[in-house]
Amino acid sequence: MSVEENKALIKRYIEAFNGKAKTEAMLSEYVADEGLRRFISTFEAAFPRYELTLEDLIGEGDRVVARLVIRGTHRGEFRGAAPTGREVTFPAIIIYQIKGGKIAKHWLASDTLSLAQQVGLVPGSAGAAR
Repeated sequence: MSVEENKALIKRYIEAFNGKAKTEAMLSEYVADEGLRRFISTFEAAFPRYELTLEDLIGEGDRVVARLVIRGTHRGEFRGAAPTGREVTFPAIIIYQIKGGKIAKHWLASDTLSLAQQVGLVPGSAGAAR
């Protein structure tokens, strides 16, 4: 696939998942990377129908980099934190490797400290908003 086709795939993937339940059928259509499938399932359980706002999309070779903002409501257990009902917002950068028309591998960097503060995992920071 060309760089433009890879970028178009990631745009479709983000649009398909944005604010919707992440179903097995959706995962099968876009994601071959088992680590990403587990992450999405775990995150979806804690923040159902989380939203993705795409800020930048850069492609080179078989890789596409997405800079985005993730938003959701903490409705399920997350890393030991009971659901709070709080809205969370944090930035992330994900590098996707595309093979055979699917996401074959990914690398994720996100502001986990901000997320931990927003769900009350960091003592004294419960409810900190960003």
